[in-house]
Amino acid sequence: MTDILFPPPAPVLVPLRDGAGFYPVSRIFCVGRNYADHAREMGGEVDREAPFYFTKSPAHLTLSGATVAYPPGTEDFHHEMEFVFAIGTEGFRVPVARAMDHVFGYAAGLDMTRRDLQAAAKDKRRPWDTGKDFENAAVIGPLTRAAEFGAPGPQAITLLLNAEPVQRSHLSEMVWSVPEIVAHLSTLYHLRPGDLIYTGTPAGVGPVAPGDRLHGEIDGLAPVDLTIASAE
Repeated sequence: MTDILFPPPAPVLVPLRDGAGFYPVSRIFCVGRNYADHAREMGGEVDREAPFYFTKSPAHLTLSGATVAYPPGTEDFHHEMEFVFAIGTEGFRVPVARAMDHVFGYAAGLDMTRRDLQAAAKDKRRPWDTGKDFENAAVIGPLTRAAEFGAPGPQAITLLLNAEPVQRSHLSEMVWSVPEIVAHLSTLYHLRPGDLIYTGTPAGVGPVAPGDRLHGEIDGLAPVDLTIASAE
């Protein structure tokens, strides 16, 4: 057997809120423009034909409570508060009526964005990778099991920047619900345990600076916290 040239990366693990173990992450999908008010503030429109997605690398996932450096290559680093769900069983072409059977649990998350790089990519009709997928670009709190959380809908989603509220909405305001996302995404990929889905952000996104503290809450879930340190 050929020797492995360097140690493979450690598994990416998200703790369960009940302390009963860890959820290993293999893929991260993100839904774009899933709140109409956010789509408007970004100068776009919701695609009501079907949801659309971008991805982030599991290697770029960081856990709640971290202090991260202001990322390189940007002068417009933005917060986006999001509701996250985790897949628990395999599924392909899942009907909406059975979609929730495939959801393991939920978490509060942050989709951090290099907005200037994303905007430049949009202008040139290029992929969003450099604006969305970079070190510490996905942040997540502990996972709560689906049975403990209940059905998503009336729960408030809120983000505080240095203790001041900047984003607030309700999960019922999502254009595409969790069952609809599962059903549609499962026509494009074979969903499997280890898949995280970030479901989009409400209005109020904006820049963060070194020294800023983010605190996100979703009713019924553990909060997500992030501190921005100095630039590298």
